[in-house]
Amino acid sequence: MSHQEKTRNPASEKHAETHHGDTTSSSLIVQLHTPAEAARQLAVKESWLRRKASRRDIPCTFLGKHLRFSDADLHEIIRQSRIPASGPTHRR
Repeated sequence: MSHQEKTRNPASEKHAETHHGDTTSSSLIVQLHTPAEAARQLAVKESWLRRKASRRDIPCTFLGKHLRFSDADLHEIIRQSRIPASGPTHRR
């Protein structure tokens, strides 16, 4: 019997089996966008996006010194920037 067979953990094997090849479950692979790509998608200047991110005014991810934005970050930036309608105005 090999060392690997002696130290097998049935609980972790079951976890691996239930998620192996399952494309519908959440996964650790997340699409990350560079500031240029994110700015293009949001139709804003890259400098605006970088400035807001450096002040932590908007959600973002720093991988070391590299600034990146997930799809969830972009959706949250849009949600935070939304201005609700003020209702009907009456003109005289």
